[in-house]
Amino acid sequence: MTSSTGSVTREWSGLTIPAAGTYLLDAAHKRVGFVARHMMVSKVRGEFADATATITVAEDPMQSSVTATIQAASINTAQADRDAHLRSPEFLDVENFPTLEFRSTGVKSWDGNEFVLSGELTIKGVTRPVELEVEFEGVGRSPFGQDIFGFSATTEIDREEFGLTWNVALETGGVLVGKKIKIEIEGEGVRQA
Repeated sequence: MTSSTGSVTREWSGLTIPAAGTYLLDAAHKRVGFVARHMMVSKVRGEFADATATITVAEDPMQSSVTATIQAASINTAQADRDAHLRSPEFLDVENFPTLEFRSTGVKSWDGNEFVLSGELTIKGVTRPVELEVEFEGVGRSPFGQDIFGFSATTEIDREEFGLTWNVALETGGVLVGKKIKIEIEGEGVRQA
């Protein structure tokens, strides 16, 4: 399908996907969130309000790539004291490590509209391999004439592998903050001219 500006979508393996090109994460339509266990009995959810990403959709979609930067100080769990603690040297140490970074290293596999994106995540100066399970949500055109596509992605990391080791043992057994952190990302990519 060709749009009025010449941008195109294309068919690939039963999917309508965006044309090759550079897309930026739409700041108004994104969520970079996480879920952590608290006291072994509940979950705490939060997000990073300030995140940018460049998505390069390749002619061969399996060669597409992503780079992302998250501003560590933009962490928000809707509880000011907890957020201040998460920004402190005991966790993210935002003064010395102001950003979290992701760089994809390849599309590992795909099945229908689901892809596994391999990459490297850097938190607090420590870089580790991660795999994002990505769901391609579709492609369209906004009322403002922008070519967009939607996606969601999840992964789970062990925070201690990134040097985020602060914790408190509980009298009843276990710890205050779980080791495993689930990362949840939703967003729209907007084609650049």
